[in-house]
Amino acid sequence: MSPFSPVDAELVPYLAASAVIDFHHPLVAAKADALAAGATSDAAVAEACFLFVRDAIRHSADWRQNPVTCAASHVLRHGTGYCYAKAHLLAALLRARGIPAGLCYQRLRLDPAADSERFCLHGLVAVHLRGIGWYRADPRGNKPGLDARFSPPVERLAFAVTAPGEADLPGVHAAPLPEVVAALGRHDTWDALLADLPDRPA
Repeated sequence: MSPFSPVDAELVPYLAASAVIDFHHPLVAAKADALAAGATSDAAVAEACFLFVRDAIRHSADWRQNPVTCAASHVLRHGTGYCYAKAHLLAALLRARGIPAGLCYQRLRLDPAADSERFCLHGLVAVHLRGIGWYRADPRGNKPGLDARFSPPVERLAFAVTAPGEADLPGVHAAPLPEVVAALGRHDTWDALLADLPDRPA
């Protein structure tokens, strides 16, 4: 439980540990404690965790870095992950501090500039903040043209949903989508996953 805010019963599933959101792993628990040191609110803890995952964990495709990671502890150990895996780590760090966190997704064109008809899911985190409710944050990592920030109550995501076929998929999920976990488990290298990114029609 968060030391700053009580948790409503309907948010309990968003505090659970799992094989993917494995916040009881010693590495994850220790990092969550370190990031929360000195914080005076859930929002401050959430921002510290967001900035760490966004900036210190390398996006696998941006950096062409292996291995493909999925579980939060694996992401933290290797320092790399696709957007989905980075979202798993951020959710785990938040839950470790008693802050409800879930997973949500966008459906995006893989290459809008080329007018591609290929779509993929993009993984986000929703954190429940007292007085605000669910707030989406995108820890994928910034680069030229992408500027995701943590500035509640205003969302600052990396990608805007603008092209035909793109969508903000509904719902905040307590567990990752099965097709996301399956895709991360199918491949060992960043480029193999890039050629087989998960998708779900809007």
